[in-house]
Amino acid sequence: MPTRAIVVHYHELWLKGRNRLFFLNRLSDALRRILEGLPVDRIGRPGDRILVWLGEGADTAEALRRIERVLGVAYFAPAQTVERDLDAICAAAWEELKDEPFATFAVRAKRSDKSFPYRSSEIERAVGAYLLARLREAGRDARVNLGSPDRTCRVEITPGPVLVYARKIPGPGGLPAKTGGKMVCLLSGGFDSAVAAYKLMKRGAHLVFVHFYGTGAQPGESSIHVARELTRQLTPYQLTANLFLVPFEPIQREIVRYAPEDTRVLLYRRMMLRIAAGFAERTRALALLTGDSLGQVASQTLENMIAVDRAVPLNVFRPLVGDDKQEILAVAQRIGTYDISSEPFHDCCPVFLPRSPSLRATAEELECAEAGLDIPALVRQGVETATFERYRLVNGRVERIARKAPQLAPAPAVEAERAFHQEPAAKD
Repeated sequence: MPTRAIVVHYHELWLKGRNRLFFLNRLSDALRRILEGLPVDRIGRPGDRILVWLGEGADTAEALRRIERVLGVAYFAPAQTVERDLDAICAAAWEELKDEPFATFAVRAKRSDKSFPYRSSEIERAVGAYLLARLREAGRDARVNLGSPDRTCRVEITPGPVLVYARKIPGPGGLPAKTGGKMVCLLSGGFDSAVAAYKLMKRGAHLVFVHFYGTGAQPGESSIHVARELTRQLTPYQLTANLFLVPFEPIQREIVRYAPEDTRVLLYRRMMLRIAAGFAERTRALALLTGDSLGQVASQTLENMIAVDRAVPLNVFRPLVGDDKQEILAVAQRIGTYDISSEPFHDCCPVFLPRSPSLRATAEELECAEAGLDIPALVRQGVETATFERYRLVNGRVERIARKAPQLAPAPAVEAERAFHQEPAAKD
């Protein structure tokens, strides 16, 4: 009897040379976590794919829905595992196609186990002829099209099971979660920072989120609820997430009190980077991440971004720097953050907005503007008044645990991720 399974394919991991096993183990771990709570018999790696064997009573649709958010997956498909027999393969192929609407079809076979007695081309001809005959018996006017078929039935002869499937679902691609080091993301609540976060998570970075909020003009207008929902939406991609919520308006008032008006927004941003760097030190993160796009607003001119970055010694990554707004919004809609970021909320950055903001500031000018500020005290205030929330994926749902942020303590030296850096260097 055929067994239901999900076949998972990856592409980019093939480029990792002798590091490949590390990445494949992380991908398998992510699949186990994302499928937690569903009846899964086992997860294995027959040949150049990962196979998830579903247990009795498993909800295949739910399993597929969850795997859609596993980074590192190129595509996946619900499949049948059948006996190593051509008749069994033909019967499984018919089961896969008989209820599907199509006018043209093709069969593609891949034989990674060369001990199987039929070559790929022979399998394709035999299965195709069988399907064509069954379609004719059913009164369907379908034909073979090897160039651009409406539906393709795939047969994979692996060193383990034989896989037959006809539904191919694209995955997010990229690299598995927690393979690229830790970063702190300044999560604003708008469209850009959430998309920037997703782009870096796709490269394997594990993100700690920091959100700066104001009190809001009306009750319920604070941006905290948006930051929480964005974190909840993004957590499945990296399985766990920490969110620091920083009350920023008292710090803004100090900046307004002592600094020139035209530099206010840039000084807000410099202070945010400093506070985020404090969290980076204590969470052993290696860099900062923002959603800035070159020239999108006055504070994001090239000169201003360089001047702002000089406030911290850490590297500041901006994966959206060359993207326009339409490109950013398209990704936000795809990953499910668009509607969340569209909700009304009180953004703290426009508070006390200058009438004519500086467009070409230098780091030296901003340092002079900050001369009247007690910067270490303000950074400490931002860190110590923050609240800390932890998000984790449990049985397919994101749970939130809220608690007060820990008191400051001397931070240990930052270490690279041991499992990654002990692997030999990849060969291109």
